[in-house]
Amino acid sequence: MKRVRRAAARAIGVDTGGTFTDFVAVAGGRLVVLKVPSTPRAPERAVLEGLARLGAGRGTRVRHGSTVATNALLERAGARVALVTTAGFEDLLEIGRQDRPDLYALAPRRVEPLVPAARRLGVRERMGPAGAALVPLTAAAARRAAAAVGRSRAEAVAVGLLHSYANPAHERRLARALARLGVPVTLSATLCPEVREYERFATAVTNAYLTPRVSTYLDGLSCGTPARLEIVLSHGGTAPPALAVREPVRQLLSGPAAGLAAAFQVARACGFERALTLDVGGTSTDCAYVAGGLPRRRAREVAGFPVLLPVLDVHTVGAGGGSIARVDQGGLLHVGPGSAGADPGPACYGRGGPATVTDALVVLGRIPGEALAGGALALDRAAATRVLGPVARRLGYRVPAAAAEGILAIADARMEAALRKVSVEQAHDPRGAALVAFGGAGGLHACALAGALGCDAVLFPLHAGVLSALGALAGGSRREKSRSVLLDARETAALERAWRALEHAVRAEFAPGERRGLGVERWAEVRYRGQSHEIAMPGGRDLEGRFHAEHERRYGYAERARGVEVVTIEVRAGTPPGWDRLDLAPPRAARGVRPARQRVRHEGRWLAAAVWPRPAVPRARPLRGPAIVTDQGATLWIAPGWSARVHPTGTLVLGRTP
Repeated sequence: MKRVRRAAARAIGVDTGGTFTDFVAVAGGRLVVLKVPSTPRAPERAVLEGLARLGAGRGTRVRHGSTVATNALLERAGARVALVTTAGFEDLLEIGRQDRPDLYALAPRRVEPLVPAARRLGVRERMGPAGAALVPLTAAAARRAAAAVGRSRAEAVAVGLLHSYANPAHERRLARALARLGVPVTLSATLCPEVREYERFATAVTNAYLTPRVSTYLDGLSCGTPARLEIVLSHGGTAPPALAVREPVRQLLSGPAAGLAAAFQVARACGFERALTLDVGGTSTDCAYVAGGLPRRRAREVAGFPVLLPVLDVHTVGAGGGSIARVDQGGLLHVGPGSAGADPGPACYGRGGPATVTDALVVLGRIPGEALAGGALALDRAAATRVLGPVARRLGYRVPAAAAEGILAIADARMEAALRKVSVEQAHDPRGAALVAFGGAGGLHACALAGALGCDAVLFPLHAGVLSALGALAGGSRREKSRSVLLDARETAALERAWRALEHAVRAEFAPGERRGLGVERWAEVRYRGQSHEIAMPGGRDLEGRFHAEHERRYGYAERARGVEVVTIEVRAGTPPGWDRLDLAPPRAARGVRPARQRVRHEGRWLAAAVWPRPAVPRARPLRGPAIVTDQGATLWIAPGWSARVHPTGTLVLGRTP
């Protein structure tokens, strides 16, 4: 493992995973890679350890993709929250949209709200949809609401009032009354001033729920290192800790967003405009589909809760290297979603862990060597074989390798379903696209998945094991703001004023030195008056005409005599990514290296596979499978029927053998 002397690193990207915390540093004009075992109970410890080992100093810029917010929501380990809302709307979080979470379940169960009924407090007030105060909020009512919140012993407060997107005056008055309690307060009209009160209230509640936990984590990081921190957000940009602490809901899925941005760069550099991304880590697999640009959504669900904020569209499934394999009482094999994580980890870590997907890969011979993650962990092959023995016997197999093949088949099936969800189920044809495989284990599943989906190629990039950290390092600063306006598309002067005000607010969040090279985009959510869903359109001239054309393209018809309404406007601003400032040239080829040999089980047979260190992969001819390529923190399995060639960028491009 490479180490850097103190104060050597000038820029560092960090990605916290369930098993490892990954670092990519720029030091002495070169990239240095480091993997440190994660510390789930105190995730900042692993981050601070890696920063110290890389010599992060006062002048070092650290861009960090964090899982703290996501894990707090998944584990329901956030704060005790109170919701202050318009009287009569206290139960909106439970009513939701009245849709069924599982269409065919006979007794469906909805996710329990983050705020129980006892801490949902109604206040007498009412704003109209145009912003007029129909029922004024009195100072006495605000004081009574604050007193009730105080009695609830809430650790954070969310304020969500009807139509506050049109006029936030009442929410602001409540915030002033609540300030004396000394707990963080989230205003829905500040976080996401948009129509659809259920999604707006739920987003504000989620933000309040996460604020104390994320604040403690970021404060610990800031106090533990002199480096200049930037936090990766869900839309792929970054923000300083002071801003990230106020709006932690924007950090949900921040690590996968950085990995997706990096994978998109890899696909474009290799000549593919369409690609599926496969990021397989220790706890989960993250998938996305890209076609000419990063996939974006302005709203999505995370852990069953709606988030009305812009995100990169990444789908996550609980299938990773640490996914636990077990046999139920009926003799059926299950893999995941439970994970062994970093502590104790898979059995092959030598810490008494359970049988996992990683153990299956070890027993099948697809993970060679005696250590993982560039030497960060010793590999206990005997322990992996030992824990798979009982699994094999319960399944009626004589040898652990047969059970390992079953475990791998189930894990592959779950990953394939996730890839189909972001492609086929969204009307995208995966045939002809590339599959970008990264994360510690993406390359071990890629050939099987690409074959099942009909992908033309598999791309295994340089630094595949730490690609999300590399994406964090190279990403630019980015801010996005939106607000509902409910204007006719022909009211161009009013739209221009609204866009300018929003653009001014977005620019104010950037440091003065960043504003000069800022790229700014205007967007609008547009619909026919009376419709309930909108189409996202770039701002600019003839918005009405372009909407008619886009509606006809998507749905086969346009109603040109019908009024067109701009529901919500959005401004996106960001600094350019820094890929061109990184030295991503492939390392020099290692000559004269002879590959090792490894017995690998494939489709019920044991095969002899060549094991190549990545720098030694032949460049003059394709490398035919079966073969294994080892990289620092990642492994690639080239199955029979596939071959790999080295692209000029250093990416290994796999295709089917003619």
